[in-house]
This record gives sequence, structure tokens and C-alpha cells, in this order.
Amino acid sequence: MKNQEVLVKVRDLYMHFPVKGGFLGRTVATIKAVDGISFDIYRGEVLGLVGESGCGKTTTGRCILQLYKPTRGKIYFQEKDLGSLKPEELRGLRKHMQLIFEDPYFSLNPRMRVGDIIAEPLLIHKIADEEECRERVEELLTMVQLEPEMADRYPHEFSAGQRQRIEIARALALRPMFVVCDNPVSQLDVSIQAQIISLLMWFKGWLNLTYLFIAHDLAVVKSICDRILVMYAGKLMELAPRNLLYTNPLHPYTRALLSAVPVPDPEIEEKREIILLPGETPSPLNPPQGCRFQPRCKFADSVCKNTPPELREIEKQHFVACHHIK
Repeated sequence: MKNQEVLVKVRDLYMHFPVKGGFLGRTVATIKAVDGISFDIYRGEVLGLVGESGCGKTTTGRCILQLYKPTRGKIYFQEKDLGSLKPEELRGLRKHMQLIFEDPYFSLNPRMRVGDIIAEPLLIHKIADEEECRERVEELLTMVQLEPEMADRYPHEFSAGQRQRIEIARALALRPMFVVCDNPVSQLDVSIQAQIISLLMWFKGWLNLTYLFIAHDLAVVKSICDRILVMYAGKLMELAPRNLLYTNPLHPYTRALLSAVPVPDPEIEEKREIILLPGETPSPLNPPQGCRFQPRCKFADSVCKNTPPELREIEKQHFVACHHIK
């Protein structure tokens, strides 16, 4: 991976949201959604980003796409610092970076026909006129395995799986290089999940796409991702190639996550140990000092409670943020 081209660089990223209160609407607290993370995404890879709800996964993806303006840090796309670009320059790059939303029921405008939804990016970026848009929409619907005549229907006339196909068609209308897939199958039945994943991987190969794949389901991530990032309470805990992470997880949090993944073998499933973590996920309003995971970690000591660990390369391509991993 080190010899591959880096498409996206994230450096020391912070995303803090102010909490307003009182008669004057002053800032009374800060939500530390993302709190100083750095990583690279290589061209052509699928980088998985996993962790519990509220750990900052979606916020990270939206910061990369500049849907949120980061509090601090740098994000580079093709060596261009997105935070320093003028609005018109950033707009020109947006067609190369797209997002597939998590919830297919709320991400499509219910007042617009499906054909208009898919054509909207083409018209905004002035890539095609109305006639060309109609042809392109029909082509995209066919590619996501929907009938072209469905372009005249409204979103409420489709199932969840069909809506997610429409989402994919809209995201790929501009032929982007990089796509953030924000839990794209979490709202779907298992059989439909497999179809959507297969469709995404087909598009990846055909269009040479790069994905940041955000997910809760570690089984799904294992099947499609090249490398996996594990995130907890706004911090990165571990980063490794897929096979290495699943066969040799080093961080205590990663081990706990993987222990909860069901094994499709009754004998192994009966014997394996599930690691139950004590306590609750910390609030981003008041995260713990030192290591974010230390209140729930059985290995935590005074160093963990006072000093935040750095994400260090323990072995080739395997990075861990833990004081006890040597």
C-alpha cells in the first residue's frame, strides 16, 4: 500500500460542535465528535471505518467531503488542501467526491421524481443538457438494475433496496473518483444487503472507484474492505489490512468488537468467548482524559488515564493506539 498513490489525506482532524444555551445563546459546551485523527486513503482501495454509534464515523466522512467545515486540521484530495480552496474551486472538485447516505427514506426528496433526482447533479455541474440527462438517467437506472421507466415515479413508490439503488445512481452520475459510503446497507434486509454490496463492488471495478466504507457490521466490512480503521469516541484505535486485523487484533477495543461477530459454525459459536465491556461509551461532551477507552479497559493504568496514546506502527502496516502494545 505504501507505494500506491494517496488520493485522500486526513491530517490532525478535529470536528467540535458548539452547544448553545441560555437567553443569549452562548456556547455552554462542546461536542468533540472527532478529536485529532490522521490517515490516508489510497486510490482504488476500500477503506473500512468501523466503531460504535456516536464514535465520529459519519462526521469524519462529511468533513472529508467538506459538508462540515473542520474545526482544525487538513484534508487533501489529490494533493489539494480542500480547506484553502475558494468556493468555486471546491465546487469544481465536488463532482469527483460523492456521498451515499445511510437512510434511503430521508435522503431522497419526496417531491421530486426519481429521474430529476438522478439528473440534478448533472444539471448543477452543467455536464449535460436536458436531453442528454434523460439518456444518462435511463442508463444509470439500468446499471443499478432498475427499469428506465421508473424515472417518472416518486421515491415513496419504491422499496428500501430500490431507494438505495437510486442513491447509488445519483452518487455515480458524475463519474466520481471517491465515494463515501455512509452505512449504505444498515437499513436493509440481509438478502438485499448482499445485492447492494455486490453492486457497489461491480461499480468499483468498472469505474476504478475509491471507497471510504463506514459501517457497523464487521462481517460486511470483512468481505469487501482492503484496510480497516477502528474508531472509538472520536479517536482512532487501530488500522490494519483486513486479514491482519481479523486474525491478529491488537487493541482491546478491536478484540471486543470482533468477539461480537457471529460465526456461522455452531460448534465454534458455542465455544468462543464474547468480550463484554463494562460501563458505557463516553459522552463526546465530556470525554475521558488520557486514552478514550481507558474507563472500560481492564489493562488501563495511570499512564492510560493521563496520557493519550499515539497511533503507532507496531508491525508492517499495522497501527495501534495503545500504551501496552509493544
